[in-house]
Amino acid sequence: MGGRLVRRLLCSYTLCMRTREELGWAFLFLLPLLWTLVVAFGYAFIRAVYFSFTEYDLFKPPSWVGLKNFNHLLEDSRFLLALSHTLVFSAIVTSVQTILALLLAVVVNQKLRGITLFRAGYYVPSISSSVVVTLIFAWLVHRRGVANFLLTALQQYALYLLVFAGAVALLHLLQLLWERWRWKAPTRFFDPLLLLTSLLGAALVTIGLHQLGVLRPRAVPPMEIAWVSTERTFLGVPLPLWSIMALNIWTTIPTFMVIFLAGLQDVPKELYEAAELDGAGSWQKLWYVTVPALRPVLFLVITLGLIGTLQMFDQVAVLAGLAPLDSIITLAYYIYWNMFGGGGLPRVGMASAAALFLALLTLAVVLLQRRFGISEKGVL
Repeated sequence: MGGRLVRRLLCSYTLCMRTREELGWAFLFLLPLLWTLVVAFGYAFIRAVYFSFTEYDLFKPPSWVGLKNFNHLLEDSRFLLALSHTLVFSAIVTSVQTILALLLAVVVNQKLRGITLFRAGYYVPSISSSVVVTLIFAWLVHRRGVANFLLTALQQYALYLLVFAGAVALLHLLQLLWERWRWKAPTRFFDPLLLLTSLLGAALVTIGLHQLGVLRPRAVPPMEIAWVSTERTFLGVPLPLWSIMALNIWTTIPTFMVIFLAGLQDVPKELYEAAELDGAGSWQKLWYVTVPALRPVLFLVITLGLIGTLQMFDQVAVLAGLAPLDSIITLAYYIYWNMFGGGGLPRVGMASAAALFLALLTLAVVLLQRRFGISEKGVL
């Protein structure tokens, strides 16, 4: 009896020492990361909270002012403008990029020839430098950039496009009627061979009309829309901010597409087969099978989208020299502007108060989305 008790004690001691040794090695390997978290995040957060209650310009010792900085934020028209821009930006971009990423993931999940090349090519913007992509975008939307050039060309050759589209529709309809009359059987509307024949025939008709002089390009002045360097608005939102939204959606969709694509791999094929037996179409399978099965993935994508859009900074900072500040300012850039772009001494207290407000806003929006939107367990 005594020997059995001694063996149990020795085993417990050995197990305890082994556990301590494993914890020690784990802590040793995690020490660089923990040090970074403590210094770069923990210490920095505590300092930001402290500075938010002080008046500090990096040159004089901070002086305690209490809630004065927060009161100034609520009275600052530029802060309220940045807040409205951030909320509108987050709502529109998160919604659009989530929907488009899901639809694109469903498309690329099909077994089609060349789909792997398309996945890789479409994912390139997400792994490219955000600053480089934004600079290229600024060049595209310049007054004499590619976007205005294409719009000008579209006006010049609008009649060509209408003739080509009409010819495609007419030739395709004639081929369908001929095939059904010839074989006495229904023919698929989107038959690849018939569609290709219609496209080639329409191209020949358009080229022939141009050679005969029936079609001529219109003489129109070049488009010079100021996509970025303007204060004009569309639906109450500045046009430069719409441009940044489009850029952010385009560069973010591929990342979320890959996340959705990984989730689609785990959806049981039996669910789709059962839905097909019940007569469900493509959209019904998407809404009643795919979306419910991807609820945890939807929660992840929406949460990441909200956090990223609420803290949008890099693309705004790159375009800040081209666009009016009040047309593109967001909360993250408002913090930077108070520190380095105000034209005077840094206002560390105001910047810290705005940063603390942004952190609390991000936390509140994510919690509200989890409570009233799509959570890990579905729509509540």
